Amino acid sequence: MITTRYINYRQILNLSGIHLIIISIWCTLIALVFYFLEWQWMIIPWVPVALIGTAEAFLVGFKNNQAYDRLWEARKIWGGIVNSSRSFASMIYAFDTENEEVGLFDFEERRRKIVCRHIAWLYAFREQLLVPTEWEHIKAEEDQFKSIDHKRNRLIRAGFPDYGRTPIFLNKYLSEEEAELQSTYKNFATYLISQQAKDINELKNKKVISEFNQMQLQTCLNEFYGFQGQAERIKKFPSPRQFASTAFVFNILFIMLLPLGLVSEFAKLGDWGVWVSIPFCIVVGWIYIIMELVGDYSENPFAGLMFDVPMLSICRTIEIDLLQMTGETDLPEPISSKNGVLV
Repeated sequence: MITTRYINYRQILNLSGIHLIIISIWCTLIALVFYFLEWQWMIIPWVPVALIGTAEAFLVGFKNNQAYDRLWEARKIWGGIVNSSRSFASMIYAFDTENEEVGLFDFEERRRKIVCRHIAWLYAFREQLLVPTEWEHIKAEEDQFKSIDHKRNRLIRAGFPDYGRTPIFLNKYLSEEEAELQSTYKNFATYLISQQAKDINELKNKKVISEFNQMQLQTCLNEFYGFQGQAERIKKFPSPRQFASTAFVFNILFIMLLPLGLVSEFAKLGDWGVWVSIPFCIVVGWIYIIMELVGDYSENPFAGLMFDVPMLSICRTIEIDLLQMTGETDLPEPISSKNGVLV
């Protein structure tokens, strides 16, 4: 998530610098050919170019709206996880018992075990969401633009280290036996929630908590299943490629035709108008490219880039809140932004 008031020039150039160079070369080439070779046949009227630009603006606007909806829904999902996590931990520590068959010390240990397992679930779930899919930009490192995409994605990550830090948290908050099971389950986060349900049901069977308390806690666990499913739906179902691909192709077509239609209009001002058309072509084309890229990168809110939901920061916030509920005083520091990006 970008935290600065305005996106800075480095972030813009990292995102679209190569496109700016290509547009500049194309617009300059058309102006040179028109001025020195006087190829009038290559010039087209401005009206059809303007119509294509208008249609492309509507299509890119639709794509960006859909991308924002996916991003905002992802943020609401993690906002719900924050609220439900606090409720879950507070209920674990609020529900008490007068049953003398179970010692207080054992119950305290079980409380802490359940809360710690929930923190481990947060980080395990986050790691699962960061696994790249074939339509995300990180996955594009395997295609013919491997070197360009690799450099751009590295820069867009804003210099953060590798995201695979989940084993550290799993070893900290899970028993050794449970942590080793991560490689056994394809969906380890789901397994952790199921273990929570078993432990809570055991507390009910031992009459440590009442059946009504068990139902309330199970409702929270069901909410976590719901949030996980909603996030997985966004992760595993892309923005329809027919819309995304069409907008991309039309954008290329418009930018290719733009100098062909614009240079003749500026040439009416005189010979100097041909050269003035170059910066105008570059600016107009770059605006369309930026609009396309903003929507293209925002449609995948769990890709591990600077446009994403700050899942690591949210997990750390929940971790701190839950550890305080357990009475822990040695708390980790909140995640702060780096280079204007919060992850």
